[in-house]
Amino acid sequence: MPDSPSPKTEPMAKTEPLASVSVSMTPLARYEEFLQSRGLRNTNQKKYLLEQVFNRHEHFDADQLIDQLPSKGSPNYVSRPTVYRTLREFVDAGLLHRFELDGRSMYELNYGYPEHDHLYCSKCRKLIEFTCEEIVKIRDEVARAHRFRVRDHRFIIQGVCDECAKKRSLGRRQDRV
Repeated sequence: MPDSPSPKTEPMAKTEPLASVSVSMTPLARYEEFLQSRGLRNTNQKKYLLEQVFNRHEHFDADQLIDQLPSKGSPNYVSRPTVYRTLREFVDAGLLHRFELDGRSMYELNYGYPEHDHLYCSKCRKLIEFTCEEIVKIRDEVARAHRFRVRDHRFIIQGVCDECAKKRSLGRRQDRV
């Protein structure tokens, strides 16, 4: 008797760390091309910011980035207005994504990084990245049905992560005692 095919046991959404995707230029080369096309100049401060953003993979807001930069009077100091202006340029150049979360503008890598979505814990504010081919298929079907060209999408599922749910559950048990 032939074996029947086993049901698919792979998760629909992949939550392991996302790998980078192949790109034709370095982030710096792409940014310099963008600046040149707009008649803007590149400065050592902008290069330093680009290096800081692309040397780590974190979701961040402008204040978090500023807190990690050298203070005034130190080498590589970048003023607050320059940080905000440069982050806007990074988004316009396609290097970063900007999205709103709890009333804050958040940034994440875009260039050289795969399309993905997020789970957001409203308790601890953790962002979990995942990819899901089914979401992309549905997005494309809806767009096709409406004769719409997708440029980008942002899908953030808000809730409570397992760790925070366990803490809450433990707290409730203690309250009963």
